[in-house]
Amino acid sequence: MRSLSASQMLAAWERGVPQGPTERALTLLAANHSEDSPDDLAKLSVGRRDARLLTLREQTFGSRLVGLATCPGCVELLELAFDIADMRAPDVPEPGTLAVQVEGYEVEFRLPDSFDLRSIAGSQDISASRDVLLQRCLLHIRRNGETLTASDLPDLVIAAITARMAQVDPQANVQLALTCPLCSHEWQAPFDVVSFFWSEINNWAHRILHDVHTLATAYGWHEVDILALSSTRRQVYLDLVNR
Repeated sequence: MRSLSASQMLAAWERGVPQGPTERALTLLAANHSEDSPDDLAKLSVGRRDARLLTLREQTFGSRLVGLATCPGCVELLELAFDIADMRAPDVPEPGTLAVQVEGYEVEFRLPDSFDLRSIAGSQDISASRDVLLQRCLLHIRRNGETLTASDLPDLVIAAITARMAQVDPQANVQLALTCPLCSHEWQAPFDVVSFFWSEINNWAHRILHDVHTLATAYGWHEVDILALSSTRRQVYLDLVNR
């Protein structure tokens, strides 16, 4: 996988500004995976999509991740530093149709993908969103030879389905084990590569556009020529302008 060039990042940022998280994830991947169609990218399971985004982020900005978290115990704002390797879940072979058998229920299902996430975009009801995803991913439900629907499933079976999904697509739900250095409180915090990567690109885009403005004003260069400069050469020119 190649790193994103400055022009690719800026174009992806411009397309992604009005989009939601799911569309932004696909926009970022499409900027680097020209050989994959938009539908192919959207069909990736959420975990496999996020694994690609994690690799793309590493190729673009490096392996170090720095972020902020608020301790639930003492409400202290903490700076966190991780390596990409800390975020990678074990690589699990691509599953086909999944199945569980619990309490006489035989359920076949698939992993959720970006098409499924699109169906709940904007929803504020977590419970309703979970039900929609479940209904979309269920393929067959039987008990004692009778075909059933999602509404017939007890919580025990739903929990088994969720656990199986997490087992075969672990990158879809990465949890960070955190400990506050001040109060020693321990907690789990989710790591969302989509929002993290997008925040970095958004901050980068505003900085680079400021740099383009500065160099274009000073030298009369076009945006495309400034973006084509390496970051090292661009910074040297900026230092010269700011002397």
